[in-house]
Amino acid sequence: MRDERRLIGQLQAQGLLSDLDVYFADLLLAKSDQPSELLALAAAMTSRVTNEGHVCFDLNEMADRPLNGLDGQVIATVPSLHDWSARLHRSGVVGTPGEHQPLILDASGRLYLHRYWKYEHRLGFLLDERAGRQATDVDETVLRTGLKQLFPNTGDDIDWQKQAAAAAVLRRLSVISGGPGTGKTTTVMRLLALLRQQPGGEALRFALAAPTGKAAGRLQETIQQSRDSHPAQMGSLPELTSTLHRLLGVRHGSTSFVHNRDNPLALDVLVLDEASMVPVALMAKLLEALPDSARLILLGDKDQLASVEAGAVLGDICSGYRGPTPHFAEQLQRVTGESPLSDSSNPRALADSVVVLKKSYRFDSASPIGRLAGAVNTGNFKQAWELLEEGGAASQIRRIPVSEDTAKLAAGRYAKIFEKIGKEAAPSEIFASLNDYRVLCAMQQGPDGVTAVNRRIEAELRSRGYITGDSEWFQGRPVLVTRNSYGLGLYNGDIGVALPNPQAGGEISVVFPVADGSFRWIAPARLPEHQTVFAMTVHKSQGSEFNEVLLQLPARDNPLLTRELLYTAITRARSRFYISTEQEVFHSLVHRQLRRNSGLAEVLWQ
Repeated sequence: MRDERRLIGQLQAQGLLSDLDVYFADLLLAKSDQPSELLALAAAMTSRVTNEGHVCFDLNEMADRPLNGLDGQVIATVPSLHDWSARLHRSGVVGTPGEHQPLILDASGRLYLHRYWKYEHRLGFLLDERAGRQATDVDETVLRTGLKQLFPNTGDDIDWQKQAAAAAVLRRLSVISGGPGTGKTTTVMRLLALLRQQPGGEALRFALAAPTGKAAGRLQETIQQSRDSHPAQMGSLPELTSTLHRLLGVRHGSTSFVHNRDNPLALDVLVLDEASMVPVALMAKLLEALPDSARLILLGDKDQLASVEAGAVLGDICSGYRGPTPHFAEQLQRVTGESPLSDSSNPRALADSVVVLKKSYRFDSASPIGRLAGAVNTGNFKQAWELLEEGGAASQIRRIPVSEDTAKLAAGRYAKIFEKIGKEAAPSEIFASLNDYRVLCAMQQGPDGVTAVNRRIEAELRSRGYITGDSEWFQGRPVLVTRNSYGLGLYNGDIGVALPNPQAGGEISVVFPVADGSFRWIAPARLPEHQTVFAMTVHKSQGSEFNEVLLQLPARDNPLLTRELLYTAITRARSRFYISTEQEVFHSLVHRQLRRNSGLAEVLWQ
């Protein structure tokens, strides 16, 4: 087997394959009827790209071209797609879709780990099936009246929030995508009120969920605000939200859930916020657990970063959307009084399930932050860079040269937290100060990663006298939970602050906010895995927003730096956005799009 391992051994020695990738390839070589270098390469690459977030390895990206090492030297020549595919099919461990083999190769050259082919295939089928189901029990007269009441006409432009709400009432699957401040949550609260108004609506069982505890908490805050501001219209709507894992029912030590096809969820309407964060495996399991009659409403921003795990489900769902079918456009016109532009080129039912919200109510598209986000999202480097260069100290956006010490800037802002602690401020004031400002990083490790930046900010605060003593549990330490603890009710993404606990004689505890406005205190020794959070990754910031954001980018380019990462960071800021970068790195970010290899969009739209 030594000859078959030669190529992957060279790639491993250069750091291009991990030990896990090579181990997986070795397993398949041992099982194969015809082991070969090409099988080892395909297996190792499939393992590698899956860990990078792709659902599959596209053989087309490597076929019929030389394979170079890190030094640029050619270490192998990969055959054509046809020849490579033929060799793989003769191996005895690579099957075609529907077969039970460790690897599945489809006709387009996409090579999957078997479980990921199964997830994608099943998810595509379930989404397509649900999109094809129109709700047959809707009273259009009641709906028309409710839409007029909740979405009064404000001009001649199409009200996309109204369109989204109407579509969600009329269909079993609804996907509402929009950038920050476009009113996704406002829309969904109104559409839930519309469902309550329908015949039998008072008996509907609602559930509201999000991928992380942080996102679920923010959704609950927004819902409570809607209930408080519109008690007559929203008072009967659900209060509590849940993480997706808690909703499905975690089985400890297992990847399966309590709720599944054989034990479906007991609900009629499910709203899932921050859907862009949900990977293909989890989304497939969610669809399996939904009753056939239930409505599924997905909320998210298709242009944000995709999930950390494999897949870009929301992006794939929205990828082929150009407008509703002519038939559904007519129905929308009947109930909304507005005529959305239809798309007759694609008769797929999914076209009637997607609505994209276009108007931001958080910041005007003409504001500096709005213009910067728009320029980045469209790949307009020239405009984006000019906006950064125009920004001065008083501007909404500002570029900070990499030579400037951002730790000093950040420490100056975070000092407010320690000043409030010194005045014995209430936890609510301390959290308000903490959430006013956040440093974001592209990566966890490296000189400009979260770990290093947190250390520099902490050191600067110590040098200014705000942090004293040697304990890691200093007063004011902000803490990010990085692993779920169902026993404690703490979830990946929850943020707390270390403070003297008046209920424990002033001993340091970590205080966490609760959705009802109260706080809970937990001893540091009981916490699940966690880290200091003066700085956090852009990925971890999804589902959050801050008045001011400082994005610390690496001094050198990295393949992980993408347009989607930059757009996500910009849109976390409500009022000010600062970025530490130089032109070359920024140029690469704006032009490098995140592309996840997947066959889901093809299944849904072709």
